[in-house]
Amino acid sequence: MRTIFYILILLAGFPVGYYLSYICKDEIKNWRKRFLALSIVALIGAVGISFTGFEYKFPVIMSLFFIIITCLTVIYKSY
Repeated sequence: MRTIFYILILLAGFPVGYYLSYICKDEIKNWRKRFLALSIVALIGAVGISFTGFEYKFPVIMSLFFIIITCLTVIYKSY
């Protein structure tokens, strides 16, 4: 049951990205590189946390992947 919940959270990143790209059209053009940098930092953070013994690492990794999906969706919709 928990796995389905995490999958739904990750899939919710796409509509959130579409919504953000819809309401912030002008700002996204100036922030493309920053969104890409944020996605890369979140990916590096997710990989780094996966090798630690942090107790709540799986929810943190899922949150970072949500950020990655949202940012990449916003970047994709800005073109």
